[in-house]
Amino acid sequence: MVVGMERGRRVPFYRRLGFQEERDGWLFAMPAILGLVFFTLGPVVASLYLSFTDYDIVNPPRFVGLANYVQLFGRDDQMRHSLAITVYFALVAVPLGLIIAFLVALLMNAQVKGIALFRTVWYLPALVPAVATGTLWRYALNTDFGLVNLPLKALGLPPVEWLTDPTWTVPSLILIQLWGIGNTVLIYLAGLQGVPAHLYEAAEIDGAGTWAKFRHVTLPMMSAVVFFNLVLGIIGALQVFTIVYVIFTPQGGTGLAGPEDAALFYVLYLYRNGFQYFKMGYASALAWILFLIIMILTALVFRSQSRWVYYEGERAR
Repeated sequence: MVVGMERGRRVPFYRRLGFQEERDGWLFAMPAILGLVFFTLGPVVASLYLSFTDYDIVNPPRFVGLANYVQLFGRDDQMRHSLAITVYFALVAVPLGLIIAFLVALLMNAQVKGIALFRTVWYLPALVPAVATGTLWRYALNTDFGLVNLPLKALGLPPVEWLTDPTWTVPSLILIQLWGIGNTVLIYLAGLQGVPAHLYEAAEIDGAGTWAKFRHVTLPMMSAVVFFNLVLGIIGALQVFTIVYVIFTPQGGTGLAGPEDAALFYVLYLYRNGFQYFKMGYASALAWILFLIIMILTALVFRSQSRWVYYEGERAR
């Protein structure tokens, strides 16, 4: 067949150069692109503009320059309080979650009878909606009749005031966070099952014991998975909202986030400014500060990966 001919007919120029395939590709991708532009990028740009305005939804935005950011850094004690609580939560919950999830994944990777059932049971809490989880734990951590305090009462020990003592408020939320580590365990388990068996066999031939195989084979081969879970853990820990809102908002109608605002997380404070006080401009400024914090921390983690993350393909080249 002559080049440029199709079934005896001349093929249009744009089809010979692949323009039709490119056009069809853009058409198929257009719904996703438009959704990204109008429902993601559009609101992001709008929030950036609103962060420089005084906007209460009812009246048109009034440009105030850097006033929101000046107030945020200079005169807002509650913002600093909420940021400190969030950082405290992240510093404890993220490392604990990574370590405990990794240990559980090691147990779930064992080839024993009934292991599929154990894996299912461990993953079930991750399927429970956040609102249901908050409601469940609000009763489980109740000082008087909560299930968590029953063992303490049985031993004759005083009950812990999980949700009514400021000292125990954040630890109780960390406990709830650790209850739902099923997704992290699942990712670890997938990584463990992807470690080549011949590496363990080679280590055994060299006389390596259990700890040596874990240190020199398992950890390096799982470092990329740890890195992935670390990034997701940081982002998630800095955006805690639903659990806190469900557990503490209904209590007493005091307007406090737990006792002495001990559970006033950053995103909850952002929500209050935007949807309770209708200070949308100020809430937008809070959102952009959170975005910058997450971006900087994520960039630092990515910068550090060359020192501790092992990529087999890169080392092989």
